[in-house]
Formats: sequence, structure tokens, C-alpha cells
Amino acid sequence: MTNFGLDIWSNKNFIIEDGQIKLNYKCMPSLLKITEDIRDRDIRGPILLRFPHLIKKQIRSLYWYFDKAIKENNYKGNFNAVFPLKVNQFPYAVEAVTTQGEEFNYGLEAGSKAELILAMSKTPNGSNITVNGFKDKEMIFLGFIAAQSGHNITITIEGLGELETIIEVATESKIKVPNIGIRIRLHSSGSGVWAKSGGMDAKFGLTSTEILEAVSLLREADLLNNLTMIHFHIGSQMSDIAPLKKALREAGNIYAELKKMGADSLNSINIGGGLAIEYDQHTHTKGHNYSIEEFSSSVVFLLADIMNTKKVSHPDIFTESGRFIVASHAVLIAPVLELFSQDYQEQHLRIKDKNPPLIEELLELNQLLNNKNCIEYLHDALDHMESLLTLFDLGYIDLKDRSNAEILVHSIIKKALYLKSATPTDELERLQEKLQERYLINASIFQSLPDYWGLGQNFPIMPLNHLDATPLRAASLWDITCDSDGEIVFNQDRPLYLHDVNLDEEDYFLGFFNVGAYQETLGMNHNLFTHPNEYTINISDSDYEIINEVESKNILEILSSIGYDENEISNKLKTDLANSIFITEQEKNDTLAKLELYLNQNGYLRTTL
Repeated sequence: MTNFGLDIWSNKNFIIEDGQIKLNYKCMPSLLKITEDIRDRDIRGPILLRFPHLIKKQIRSLYWYFDKAIKENNYKGNFNAVFPLKVNQFPYAVEAVTTQGEEFNYGLEAGSKAELILAMSKTPNGSNITVNGFKDKEMIFLGFIAAQSGHNITITIEGLGELETIIEVATESKIKVPNIGIRIRLHSSGSGVWAKSGGMDAKFGLTSTEILEAVSLLREADLLNNLTMIHFHIGSQMSDIAPLKKALREAGNIYAELKKMGADSLNSINIGGGLAIEYDQHTHTKGHNYSIEEFSSSVVFLLADIMNTKKVSHPDIFTESGRFIVASHAVLIAPVLELFSQDYQEQHLRIKDKNPPLIEELLELNQLLNNKNCIEYLHDALDHMESLLTLFDLGYIDLKDRSNAEILVHSIIKKALYLKSATPTDELERLQEKLQERYLINASIFQSLPDYWGLGQNFPIMPLNHLDATPLRAASLWDITCDSDGEIVFNQDRPLYLHDVNLDEEDYFLGFFNVGAYQETLGMNHNLFTHPNEYTINISDSDYEIINEVESKNILEILSSIGYDENEISNKLKTDLANSIFITEQEKNDTLAKLELYLNQNGYLRTTL
């Protein structure tokens, strides 16, 4: 898999050229060149790269396919979309969403008070705001303030208690009442990890009985004309389109019935999020069975069919797909610090003047190995290894002999893998998997890829260069946290093979793709590793620009963020050092300078050049 499944997951956003992975856009810069430019600024540890043009591509694609389906089905409603802030609230991600989506009137969705304030301050004029999640009176009043301030805002009620609070606020205040939506609790549920978002035991939504009660309450309060939207959501990253179609029929009929009951201002169906992207790198493990074209066509066709049958005007269609919009725009780059088989390099051999006969035979096998004899010699080497280990256990050879045997057998296996890379045998493939290489990456899985640790979510992984060579090392990735769960294990169903490189001579970087949704906001400071340095990359026809640098928190800032007094810690360390009686004044000053430097760096390792 020399292209690392690029044709499966990358949506043509990246290409391989000259052995490197490059952006498939305008001047087509390589990720390695961008990474090296950033590291020239004395930046170490992982970095996060943002590519705002990929957000615009996704927004444009979403609107284009829905507009196409609307025309093809003679649909009379309009299409609208909002971005759910819970997917990524980081400033430069939100800035990219709002600026890249401005020409489409792309709006924002909020699910908390803080997100609502953010939406009110960042939503472009004329764009929609939708508000979901549980709400108290203060949050509902914020929605009224947004409406009074000119925002096109819809507050979706999750229960009758929230509707009663809306009525209470409308009665007590004289400011503008926002649009009101009803989240419906469908019988239909979704598919995949997040299927529990739908169904009768879902966390949110009103039952049929509660919907009827809500309409009665709105009518009695003279607010029925404010009811403009019904909303449902059957799960994030939907793997199968069939449950969506079932949910659309259920929701569409509820909408039509409400219109017939006199909800004349009702004009929109919000189908929530769930539009999937591809995370897998192997065809047999692809994560969803539909395209954006099938998704949009199914939504428009089914709603048109229901409304035409019921003789009800076509509603506007809203989506709240966040993962589809931002996942691809962020790439995590992590340096490899160590390959744990590096100890098996031939320069570490300690050959004696007189060696055991089996060691002499291994030396000869290693020297004479070629394409014709490599399988036979490999078998001999493996057999010799077993014999040598037995001799070591019995005390007939020493530790130097055992070390030499391990290095030579490892070298023979590696050479055999390369010699037979074009025509691998089943035996060699089993050896590849058995002799996995452990790649230590300068990153925290808990901080930067929490969905891998918490949900088993896979992410596309590939090196930034050497892509003109076949990767032969079955790879497990270890992060630098002090936790055995900080590992991406080799999976035979989703195998990852990487290159055998000499880290003493060159850097080797791994890219983790599609990390722009949820990973940043869910990342945890396990071992007090914090958000990596991030950069926005603007690409033109002739060059690229690195902007919006956000530095990772330094060690004192990390400690301060969890409640420690950074001045107290700093002063204590410096006082203890200043009072030391074991070093000279010059040594104290030099050491204090180093301490000051270390305290103001981030916590990632700086062992790479």
C-alpha cells in the first residue's frame, strides 16, 4: 500500500509526487516542506496544520449537491446549513468556517451558553443560528437577545419545560421572540457508534404526544406563528443511508401533519448532522456506504415525495453536518523519535576473534544472501536463532554472542523482506507482522487523537516522504505519554506499514489526517501534554503563507491552567537553586538560565534535530 489508501480517504485533497505527499491545490506545496519551514523556527514536538481552502471545498460541495438535487426534483424549498460549534470551537477553525462560508450564508449552531455567545459574535449577518441542547431561562433569554440584535435565530426545544420557559420569557419581556423549533423523538435510529442519538430511548426530543401538547401551548400563548422548524438527528458519522431514509419519512410526515393542524409558519426541516467522511485507508473497511450526491438526492427526493402526496408546500432543508465540513482541514504532524529495532543495526555487532560456529554461519548467511537463496537462508537463520537461544539458556554462549545473533538474524530477515518485496510469500508476510517495528512519536494520542483512545476511531496515517519506496515494516505507534494505552497497535485488518529509516541521519514525520473534527475540543491534558503548536496555511498559485501561529502552552502555563500558582512554582525552584551550596555562582547563573528556558517551553520532547 504505497499510496496509504490516498484514493480512499483523501477526497483528492492530497497527491503523491516526487516521493512526497502534497496538497492538491494551486502551487501544490509538500507537507514536508511546510513542516521543515516551521521547524526552522525552533519548533519541536507535534504541529497542527490548518488548510482553510479544504473547508471551503466541503461547504461548496454540500451546497452544490443539494442545489443540484433541488433542481432535478423540482423542489420548491431552499437549502441552508449551519456548523455545529461543538465539533471544533478553536478560534482559527471557527474563523475559517465563517470566512470560507460567508458567500453561502453558512451559519452556526450552538449547544451551550458559551457556544451561543460565540455564535452571536461570529455568525455573518444574514446567516442562521440554531440552538440545540438543554437550556435554562438565562440561555433562552440570550436567544431572545440574539433575535433582538437582528440574528436569524431558531431555538429548538428539547422538552415541554423549555417551551414553558420560552413562553414565560416572552410574557415577561418586550424584546423580539426568536423562531422556535421542535426537536422530535423519532422511532427511527441511526447506524454506527453514535446510533443512540436517534430512537425512542434517545436523549433529546419530544414524543408525538408531547408535540401535540407543544402546539397547544404555543397556540394558547399566541406564539404558534413563531414555530418555524422541526428538527431531528439520528447520529454522527452515519455508516448506512437506509436509517436516514426511514427517519426522513417519519419526520416528513410529522411536518406535514403539523402544517395541516394550523402551524402555518412552519417552513423548515432540520435533518441534523451525521453526513460521514472516510477515515479508513483500506477498501474492505470503508466506514460508510453512500456519497454526498446520494445523501443530498435522497433527502430532497423523499421530502418532495411526502409533501406532494400530502399536498403540503415543500419545506426549506437545514443540515448541521460538522464533521463533513471541518475534519479534512486539519493535519497533525508528529516526528518519529525512535525506532525500537535500531539496536539491531549491524554497526552494533561485537564480533570476537573466535565466535561460536553458529555465529560464524550467520555471518556468512548475512553476507551471501541474495534473491535466489534468501528464503533458504532465512529458514537457516531462524533455525540458528532458536539453537543459539537454547545455548544461551544453558550457559554455553555469552551475552555478546546472543546480541550478535539477534542483530544478524534481524538483518537477514530485513534483507529477505526487501529482496522479496515484489513477490512476498505468506511466510514473509507473517514475519512482517511478527517482527513489528515500534515507532515512538513525539505526540500524545490522548491530547491529539482522543477518539482513537476512547472510541477506537481510526485516522488515516502516512509518512510525509519516502513515498516512492515500498514500506515494509509492520508498524505500531507509541506516543510519549506514561500510559500503555498511548499506542496505535498494528491491526491485521487495517495494517500500517512504514519505512525502515536511520533517524541518526534524517527526520521521519508521520501525518495524521482528518483530525479537524472533535479531536481538539475533546483532547485531554494526560501527563500534562497540551495542544500542539498550530498554524494556518494559505496557498496561492505561486507560494504558500504560514499564518495564525498559536503556540502550545509552556510548562508554567499548563500548571496554571489546572489551578497551580505559576509564580509560586517558579520562585520555589529558583530559590532552591540559588541557595544550593554545591555549585559556583557562575554555575548557578547558567543553570538558572536553563531552568528559565525549560519552564517557558512546551512539554513535548526536543530530542529531534
